[in-house]
Amino acid sequence: MEPRFAFLSTYPPRRCGIATFTRDLAGSVGNREIVAIHWPGDRILYPLEVTGLLQGDNRADYSRAADQVSASGVSVVSIQHEYGLFGGRDGDFILDFLDRIRVPAVATLHTVLRQPSASQRHVMTRLLERTAAAVVMSQAAARLLRREYGADSSRTRVIPHGVPNLPLVDSDLRKPDFGLEGRSVILSFGLLGPGKGYEHVIEAMSRVRRERPDALYVVLGATHPNLIRSEGEAYRDRLRKAVNDLGLRGHVLFVDRFVGQEELGRWLQAADVFVTPYPNLDQIVSGTLSYALAAGRPVVSTPFAYASEVLSGGRGVIVEPNSPEALADGLSSLLGDRARRGKIGRAAYAFSRGRIWPEVGAAYRALLTQVAAGAQLAGNSQVARGAEISYEVPALVAHG
Repeated sequence: MEPRFAFLSTYPPRRCGIATFTRDLAGSVGNREIVAIHWPGDRILYPLEVTGLLQGDNRADYSRAADQVSASGVSVVSIQHEYGLFGGRDGDFILDFLDRIRVPAVATLHTVLRQPSASQRHVMTRLLERTAAAVVMSQAAARLLRREYGADSSRTRVIPHGVPNLPLVDSDLRKPDFGLEGRSVILSFGLLGPGKGYEHVIEAMSRVRRERPDALYVVLGATHPNLIRSEGEAYRDRLRKAVNDLGLRGHVLFVDRFVGQEELGRWLQAADVFVTPYPNLDQIVSGTLSYALAAGRPVVSTPFAYASEVLSGGRGVIVEPNSPEALADGLSSLLGDRARRGKIGRAAYAFSRGRIWPEVGAAYRALLTQVAAGAQLAGNSQVARGAEISYEVPALVAHG
């Protein structure tokens, strides 16, 4: 009998990066059903593949959901793990689910902390003990998992963050979609909140615009819903004030809304340069950076763990963290060199071909099927099939 898979996570239409990831992952794996993490006050109409809900703040509901999944006929459950995704102290309610479940579980770890609190270490250690395998999205995360948490190498897999299969196009062909003709477009996207370093890019734009008067920095995305609940739009207002104080109106554009995948792809294709100015150098995965690679955009980034790994080999430009001056240098140098942008973008695009969702889904499906069959996992952490395949990208489709 063909195995059937359950996925426990947030899920669209919830506007959450992990929800979007789970939709794309589950769709690429196939033969799936979804148990969506739900919170009081949520008014969400889920699609038909969502067969169960788990009330995130209700501890008893984790055991009930485990019983439901165990009796549903699925062969294995894939859990998307992030500390803030589940209820309890550092999300420890998920351990109740794992204690109760009667089918094997695999955890995809979206965060691996270098310096966890005692509580966070306890949750991660028990999670590793109670799952058949753990998936991380970078070699840096796999090393950290083994070194800091004692993870068993034979039960750790590195499977890259999946990306959409976007065509590589000249940015000038997409700019008219957004009225950006004649502009040198720098892009960041994602749910807005402190800790991403956008204020450093805004400060850098004071210098960039002197060297490139046509430069425009686009900050694409709605404010994180948790931030809206705690302080409203105070953070975005601070960024807007910085724009006004620096005289950058006309050089910074806020697109204050959540965009779907099709529109996001067009924004990425309209960009000349993508920037990830993150100050947290321990960050072990970035979906936004992964998407930029998939669009073949040259990236300027701080040297956080994930960026240092995926941008090596000429696939991006690494600059000093927390430095508007370094960001200005990196951005201006790329905007002023079309040939270099094309070369870096083609290298990024070729690298991403092994990370499109069909490839990543096949790697997950192979792992989940192996776990469902009770087969012994062997060997060290492995990269998904095709993740490092090189592709020749025709120069004539290189973006500008």
